[in-house]
Amino acid sequence: MVFTAANGRAAGDAGIEYYDSVEIGLITCTPHEEIYSLYGHTALRLHNLHNNDDLSFNYGVFNYNQPLFVLRFVFGKTDYELGIAPFGEFCKYYEHWGSRVSELVLNLTAVEKARIVKALFENYEPENRVYRYNFFFDNCATRPRDIIERGIDGRIVYPQPQGEAPSFRDMIHDHTQLHPWAAMGNDLLLGVRADMSTTQRERHFLPENLERDFRGAVIVAADGTQRPLVAERRIVVKPGIQPVEPGFPLSPTVCGILLTVAAAAVFVWEWRRRRTMVWVDGVLMTVAGLAGCLLVLMLFSEHPATSSNLQVLLLNPLHLLYLPSVVRRKKTTRYWTLLLALVALFIVGGLWQHYAEGMWFLALCLLTRYWSHTRNDK
Repeated sequence: MVFTAANGRAAGDAGIEYYDSVEIGLITCTPHEEIYSLYGHTALRLHNLHNNDDLSFNYGVFNYNQPLFVLRFVFGKTDYELGIAPFGEFCKYYEHWGSRVSELVLNLTAVEKARIVKALFENYEPENRVYRYNFFFDNCATRPRDIIERGIDGRIVYPQPQGEAPSFRDMIHDHTQLHPWAAMGNDLLLGVRADMSTTQRERHFLPENLERDFRGAVIVAADGTQRPLVAERRIVVKPGIQPVEPGFPLSPTVCGILLTVAAAAVFVWEWRRRRTMVWVDGVLMTVAGLAGCLLVLMLFSEHPATSSNLQVLLLNPLHLLYLPSVVRRKKTTRYWTLLLALVALFIVGGLWQHYAEGMWFLALCLLTRYWSHTRNDK
């Protein structure tokens, strides 16, 4: 009997003694430079030591060519699926990128192995393999954890975490330190929910956290007996040299500073000439308004951490609504008064939400436009 999609159901129904030669391992791959891999990856390995049949079960398969993939991903409507591939090919991909691949061989009984194998191949049936991916709560790491937890006799007790509980945003920042624009994009879309403390279980969305907790976990049977969840840890692929792709040379903070300096220079010129340069308003209002349309739509996204984004106070469609009046130099006292109130609320909101890098500079730029118009439009 070999592990293949064709006979997987038969494997799941094989005699219990068959599973004495089967190993099931939790595979953890460290991040590499591709944006989709900045947080690492988790898979399951099924290795038959008797005939050396070796497969990876990967819940992170997606199709970039899917119609409107990016738009669907932004709104939380991305469908991922379970993929099966020879484990050697799976490892070669991460070896090419210089990622380390480690394996935690699970300490399971033959009955538990049989149960998990059967569940995996049932998941791979065409009607079951596609699922609605959620970055925080239902992803390539949480799916393997859940299928293992359901397959064991008893329950898994994870080691108690030490220190303060990080937020989702804290953990994301740990993985995007070298990618400031990716971090800025994440922070722009995530709201207050991403700044709340997480539970230990919620932190398993990151493969490295799941691996760490598995290493210290025990299985507690109904009669109270315990055994380690992990029998052995192996390094399957050693870390290599990772290719680094050059990014945009300026960080969001530097761009924000340059924008603020330019806005201050315009403000000084307008102050001296007692005139307003409405084209500057047009640029800022267009950018803030278009970004605001995206944030308003994200309030209705299926992503659970985007529905309470206080940055919508600064970035919102109202800028586009008042744009024609401002550029035509019509009376716009209502807009500038409303803008001041929204910026004030935005500042207060900073007590609860971590804003995207550069947002404070944008707020300052908008305030310079308020000061210029309230003085020069009299």
